[in-house]
Amino acid sequence: MINLAKKDIEHSLGKFLSTAMGVGMLLGIVLIMIGVYRGMIQDAKSLLGDLKADIWIVQENTLGPFAESSKVHQSLKDAIKVVSGIDKTAAFTSQSLQLPTKTKPIRVTAIGYDPFGEISAINPNKIIAGHPLGKDHYQIVVTNKTGFKLGDEIKLGRNKFKVVGVTKETVSSSGENLVFISLKDAQELQFLYSNNRIRSDRARGIWVGKSDMVNAIIATVKPGYSVKKITNDIKKFYHKSAYTAKEEETILTKNLIEKSSKQIGLFTIILVTVSTIIIGLIIYTMTLEKMKEIAIMKLLGIPNSMIIKMIIQETMVLGFLAFVFGNMFAHFIYGKFPKKVLLLSSDAWILFVIIMVGAVLASFVGVRKVIKADPASAIGG
Repeated sequence: MINLAKKDIEHSLGKFLSTAMGVGMLLGIVLIMIGVYRGMIQDAKSLLGDLKADIWIVQENTLGPFAESSKVHQSLKDAIKVVSGIDKTAAFTSQSLQLPTKTKPIRVTAIGYDPFGEISAINPNKIIAGHPLGKDHYQIVVTNKTGFKLGDEIKLGRNKFKVVGVTKETVSSSGENLVFISLKDAQELQFLYSNNRIRSDRARGIWVGKSDMVNAIIATVKPGYSVKKITNDIKKFYHKSAYTAKEEETILTKNLIEKSSKQIGLFTIILVTVSTIIIGLIIYTMTLEKMKEIAIMKLLGIPNSMIIKMIIQETMVLGFLAFVFGNMFAHFIYGKFPKKVLLLSSDAWILFVIIMVGAVLASFVGVRKVIKADPASAIGG
């Protein structure tokens, strides 16, 4: 019995493998795009997981501090501290900075926190060199992806900051590299004006003093207390927006990356559809090339069902090889992307099922040609 898949692999090995590799590259890009989305979700949760805050307090009627701008007074930290059930509180800032280098500036997100406070913004398990901040001024902890080393000096604003620690896998909710500076330095960088601006404002009768503004207050709750009730009480009595850790995570994963996820989903659907169409066209072309053999088989009395079965088998082999090549391609290039790409085996298996079902459906293009094949065409060419 002639096996079409086996025949193509034996006699058209180059064509069969090149086709599978071409489709596989498309499937590899599909896996990469799904991985980008997974990476965005993980990045959005990274800082929240490091801070381990139960409640986020931000400016009233905002989705701060990441989805929207937020400014609250640092003294709010002490007011929240006395709320029944609150364990620890901390003030912190978040701002985008450009770290100067010899080649080009590196865009980062700088987190400002009190190095002597109750809550540290740095996860000690992520420190690979040096130590967390130990002073109120002119120290910085960077991530290893910035390229800076211990002892390097970085000029920010009017001052130079010494690198005292290096972390790994520390990113902001938007996937940018994180650096950490003291709260006092962060307030100066974010909220204080230049000397010229200060002199100009004072000439206009506007007095600009030391800023005590921060972007958010975070708090932890003692065991046995309701986080939701305390959050509602803070909203009611302090006239601020307050979110539980779960609500803040939802803000980050829904509000910040919802549009990006929809774009990725649309591109994924398009690529899977194109891959299925390509498989269908290839199978149709291969079927046309074998019409002589198929006509002879029908002339010999071989039923359509058996021929159709062989066509479907050939399509499934092509789909399987394309999936294998796609996986290899995705794992080969995913590390070269600037943002995190998280490849999960569960996503790969889902794609495998989709592409195999799509391959079977695509094979019906060739099956239709087989059914219409005239056995008489085998006689006399």
